[in-house]
Amino acid sequence: MISAIVMIKADVHRIPEVAQAISEIDGIAEVYSVTGDVDLIAVAKVAKHEDFADVIADRLNKVDGVRDSQTHIAFRTYSSQDLGAAFAIGLDD
Repeated sequence: MISAIVMIKADVHRIPEVAQAISEIDGIAEVYSVTGDVDLIAVAKVAKHEDFADVIADRLNKVDGVRDSQTHIAFRTYSSQDLGAAFAIGLDD
């Protein structure tokens, strides 16, 4: 899977509805309501790069209430589980 983080500015009066609509798009794994320069952050997960065009450009950006978005495609994914496994390699308890 290829992941992208999408920073979304939404109509402030419609944030919950926009978040719900985005969360229902196939290829969107999670949507967060956040503080800061953007209103929502969505995590998109697709099989191939070309799928981002459908999920983000053709669907997410066309949700009523989305004013602007910036997409950041992930090179590599790290998680606490991955890091724990990496540090445990070759070590005996």
